Amino acid sequence: MALYLLQNGAAGTTAAPVAVTTGTSIKTLLQFKPSATVVAKIVEWGISFDGSTAATPGKIELMESDVAATVTAHAAADITKYDADALAGGDPTTNLIQVGTTSTGYTSSGEGTTTVSRMFDLQFIAPTNQYVKQFPLGARPVLQVGKFARIRVTFGAAINAYCYLIVEI
Repeated sequence: MALYLLQNGAAGTTAAPVAVTTGTSIKTLLQFKPSATVVAKIVEWGISFDGSTAATPGKIELMESDVAATVTAHAAADITKYDADALAGGDPTTNLIQVGTTSTGYTSSGEGTTTVSRMFDLQFIAPTNQYVKQFPLGARPVLQVGKFARIRVTFGAAINAYCYLIVEI
């Protein structure tokens, strides 16, 4: 099994990755959809913000959804091959990770209407803090076939965020 890192934006090359604004209604910052032929597990996830110390904490969710958000599609170059197995595995978008505006990507422009979901982690996080969670062996959330992992946020005022997932496929 190989490890891949997905971030809420294009890969940083000549400049740092661009932070994504949260907004005041629910917004998917990062969405992941594995191929229908593989099992994917979430190993770790994290999020950080650049907001004001006076602001109210936001609602942060790591969840599984039966419906895709409409996102900016990741490209193969945006997916970091995290370990030796991933480096040896070639392009993950050919048979492991689906990319597209209703597959794996970032910065939603439409949330869709989720009817079935599973919550993997839920936090109130102050907009000046960061949060990282590693799931231990044997307790990693498994993404069901045909479902989407999403990092969603809701804040009282728009702030910028970075977030990521490390997935095992």
